Amino acid sequence: MARYHIETYGCTSNRGETQQIEQALREGGHHPVDGPEAADVAILNTCTVLEKTEQNMLRRAKELDAETPGDLVVTGCMALAQGDLFREEDVDAEILHWDEVPDHVLNGECPTVTDGTDPVLNGVVGILPIARGCMSDCSYCITKQATGRIDSPTVDENVEKARALVHAGAKEIRITGQDTGVYGWDVNQGESLLPELLDRVCDIDGEFRVRVGMANPKGVHGVRDELARVFAENDELYNFLHAPVQSGSDDVLADMRRQHAVAEYVEVVETFDEYLDYWTLSTDFICGFPTEEPADHERSLALMRETRPEKINVTRFSKRPGTDAADMKGLGGQVKKDRSKELTDLKMDLVGEAHEEMVGTEQSVLLTEDGTEESLVGYDEAYRQVVIADAEQRGLAVGDTVDVEITSHNTVYAFGEPV
Repeated sequence: MARYHIETYGCTSNRGETQQIEQALREGGHHPVDGPEAADVAILNTCTVLEKTEQNMLRRAKELDAETPGDLVVTGCMALAQGDLFREEDVDAEILHWDEVPDHVLNGECPTVTDGTDPVLNGVVGILPIARGCMSDCSYCITKQATGRIDSPTVDENVEKARALVHAGAKEIRITGQDTGVYGWDVNQGESLLPELLDRVCDIDGEFRVRVGMANPKGVHGVRDELARVFAENDELYNFLHAPVQSGSDDVLADMRRQHAVAEYVEVVETFDEYLDYWTLSTDFICGFPTEEPADHERSLALMRETRPEKINVTRFSKRPGTDAADMKGLGGQVKKDRSKELTDLKMDLVGEAHEEMVGTEQSVLLTEDGTEESLVGYDEAYRQVVIADAEQRGLAVGDTVDVEITSHNTVYAFGEPV
């Protein structure tokens, strides 16, 4: 699992967010190290209350970028309010909202899922792990050693768990698993039961929304029409699909043992485009895999331009002990940094364009968490993040659903005014 180093600056809110990041990382089997020199990922949780603080954050980000052999993630207030400053200073970092950090640290691996011991977070978000394990054998992923092959409870069992979450007050149900797309493969002759499960969960009485967690393209591809139809027919479902492609090169995907081809990923995207007018495609790219040639990297850039995901996680390849890819001769650190920067620059362009298209539209937003000062943060029907300033003064609270007009954006999230 990954070794991480995290530094936090600023207010109590930032420190609380760091605690939640660390809790998720440790539950996933990752462990802290004392300094960035030994870290697979360094995390900087920033503050921007004063100009002097801003300069200190830029300085520290540059230092961490130079000191850590792995990825750098910048989160917190300055990252979200002034993320462009880090790019202007040529800091090679992922700029992320704090709750995106644990997924990024996975570095392309399947997520490790908690057992739901704290089933309703903040009194709003219910966590529903629908299965454990996956059907993949990716050459770079260590998670498989901990989770094994897919083990799927029945649809009835998962529906009852979802019903219990709704009765406990959950306004949002997050369906999770190492790979939700292959849910049921072990009991249904290799065909996903995810569409049936989602249909059944959406039939539960109550007002709630459902977000589907990571689903690899191979599992989704075989049921893509049925799954897209379920999304189109159920308003409870966020129109959001996280299908990590990892590379735009079939040669690299074969070396990664990813099981899907680029064309299958594209067919999934095209199918959802046919069924849904407004939806979010989320995907992941690993850059700098040991066998990735310059032409393979260009294919990843081309695929990103072709499918235009609205949410993109870019990570540099990092060796995991005990995996086949750990024995491969790696690319140089500078090569990985350069390719990561190219992918990240394109990512920011695409994500910014998607949020710019939202400006002037009206969206229904479920508020799920506190923001900075008196703002609240929520998600629209496509699971795009929307911030409402002065929300508490307006009488709004976490758990409310509110219609807003999107007035502006900050590249990675939008701002809304209640209508």
